[in-house]
Amino acid sequence: MDFNLKNQYFIVTGVTSGFGKSVSQLLMKEGAGVIGVARREEMLVDIKKEFDNQFDYVVADITREESITTILEKVGNKTISGIFINAGGPPAKSFLETELADWDDAYRKLLRWKVDIVKRLIPRFVKQDYGRILFLESSSVKQPIENLVLSTSLRMSVVGLAKTISEELSENGITANVLAPGSHNTSALDRLIHKKAEIKSISFESAKMEFEKGTKVGFLGNPDDLASMAVWLLSPLSKFVTGQTISIAGGAIKSVFG
Repeated sequence: MDFNLKNQYFIVTGVTSGFGKSVSQLLMKEGAGVIGVARREEMLVDIKKEFDNQFDYVVADITREESITTILEKVGNKTISGIFINAGGPPAKSFLETELADWDDAYRKLLRWKVDIVKRLIPRFVKQDYGRILFLESSSVKQPIENLVLSTSLRMSVVGLAKTISEELSENGITANVLAPGSHNTSALDRLIHKKAEIKSISFESAKMEFEKGTKVGFLGNPDDLASMAVWLLSPLSKFVTGQTISIAGGAIKSVFG
């Protein structure tokens, strides 16, 4: 399938692992250019070696305000077609385990920087009458996951943000959507597996099997499969889809509208 992405440019955060890595690689295989953001320079250099002129990067902690300034300086006068907004989350905790400092940190990690970078990109998108904004959040925004109260609460705010953007800016050719993955075979899931293993006094492998059984399909998701959905939503082909939160959770969401 041709996603019509040749010579388009995208910002992808969290580009060196998990969903960010899968999405950026598929974008580039489809002929797009990517400005990738991550903290581990050696891994960014490896991607640069593989994709050469299609890939440029910024070594940064995306949650810091100065990092966003650096990213946009790197973008310069390039026409940016869209952004895949993705980063790790706060530690796995129950509500009673949290302190107020945890909530402040979760706001910084999960919401504040996303508002900042989107606000700075939108004037570009409005000027060019085109833009794709895609947030990578969690299926917990539709069905809470145990020990993820910080993530669930703040990620729901991002869903509200995306919906509001879609209401305000669709006439400018800008779409805003959310992908809400369930249990996928990524390092991000490991923190939940370790937490379950600790609580239930079982091995990591046994806890992982419980997550696999928690899906209706009986196995964990593959980030490369999610990437195909993400790249379609970042492409011109998705122009009629905006304001949506799409679960990719192997049937684990019990709601009729899951």
